[in-house]
Amino acid sequence: MNHEEFRKNAHAAVDWVADYLQQIEKYPVKSQVAPKDIYDQIPPSPPGSGEPFEALMSDLDSIIMPGITHWQHPHFHAYFPGNSSYPSVIAEILTAGIGAQCMVWETSPAAAELEERMMEWFKEMMGLPTDWHGVIQDTASTATLTALLTAREWKTDFQSNTKGVTERKLRIYCSTETHSSAEKAVKIAGLGSENLVKIPVDGEMSMVPAALQKAIEADMAMGYTPCMVISAMGTTGTLAFDPTKQIGEICRQYNIWFHVDAAYAGSALVLPELEWLREGLELADSFVFNPHKWLFTNFDCSAYFVKDKEALIKTFEILPEYLKTKTRGQVNDYRDWGIQLGRRFRALKLWFVIRTYGVDHLRSTIRTHIGYGAWLANQIEKDSHFELLTPQKLNMVVFRYSASDKSTEELNTINESILTQINQSGKAYITHTKVNGMYGIRVVLGQTRLEKNHVKNLWGLLVKTSDESSH
Repeated sequence: MNHEEFRKNAHAAVDWVADYLQQIEKYPVKSQVAPKDIYDQIPPSPPGSGEPFEALMSDLDSIIMPGITHWQHPHFHAYFPGNSSYPSVIAEILTAGIGAQCMVWETSPAAAELEERMMEWFKEMMGLPTDWHGVIQDTASTATLTALLTAREWKTDFQSNTKGVTERKLRIYCSTETHSSAEKAVKIAGLGSENLVKIPVDGEMSMVPAALQKAIEADMAMGYTPCMVISAMGTTGTLAFDPTKQIGEICRQYNIWFHVDAAYAGSALVLPELEWLREGLELADSFVFNPHKWLFTNFDCSAYFVKDKEALIKTFEILPEYLKTKTRGQVNDYRDWGIQLGRRFRALKLWFVIRTYGVDHLRSTIRTHIGYGAWLANQIEKDSHFELLTPQKLNMVVFRYSASDKSTEELNTINESILTQINQSGKAYITHTKVNGMYGIRVVLGQTRLEKNHVKNLWGLLVKTSDESSH
């Protein structure tokens, strides 16, 4: 493909993306294909000679698109959204075209300095502690692992990177509702999953601080070394909020690294009125949230903050001859701030999104989504056939179809059937959770293109499907 062909084909590709996003509601939200449907349409061997661009686009439509679940569809209410927006897409195109590998300042000074400034913008927008230092990671899972590795080094006087961790029995604490990335991080860090202590939760599925303190003291009595506590600001299952301030005070009392995982709900910190979310954050040693979930920025883009950047850098820095530069110490070489050496130019899409919309519009949209959550919760509470399983929080609602003459097992089967039928219809995509053994439908109302009529349509679909499933 030469320069002129690229120009022509790139225009065609952008037109395709524009048409796709404009007409996205014509697609079933969740892909309806069966396993191997796509695989069997792809030739077992690669072509010997090049094929025309038109053939690629034709096969994109006929082979690939039926196997796509449409995360940008306004009826995507599953998991947490992987949001996008027009300015973010444009920035991704430009990032790919520039093709920079942004491992150190000298490999693209603009990338490093824009990233530094974007993290400062977030601190101002969200009311985060001013003494934190920010860096963009790919995902919250990577950020949690980064925090854990830093905590491990900090707790072992930076000896475990060289001597290993076999002499210290380090313990990590989280609630029973904490994201699975915590257990994965403990395994990768070589601490052993049996040293991840899961703390009980209360009726709202939040970590119980007294139980945490009891577990810490019991471990210390047995010769273990408490290393890190992972607190959730919005769990995946029910959007439960662990009490940040109480947990932070326990960590300070026992000299334990305190990491706050706000992967999804952290974006709501842009709202000044949600002051309760900030309570105790100054006690955190590290914090992560994902703009790629609820701030309209393409995956992947995870904002990670740390109080002690020297501990972070000391954990990860390795300086072979080929990475030595004359600017070292004067600038942020972000390859020392995490696991990856190679780094994408992720700050550009943040810059485009924030400047295009402005802070006021971002806040307004998130307020609107929270209002949609309150509206749906209100419909559920007024309908005798449904019940909330947890208090409605922000823009997520966890509920179930209910009937007094049916057992928990029968209701679990009915609710699973409701969810399956809705997803198979292609009209919406929702996922489930379990709350004290009860099968719950969880709906997240945070998609970029979501409007009130979509929420009303979803409620109508839930009512209609539940009527059919319960008879």
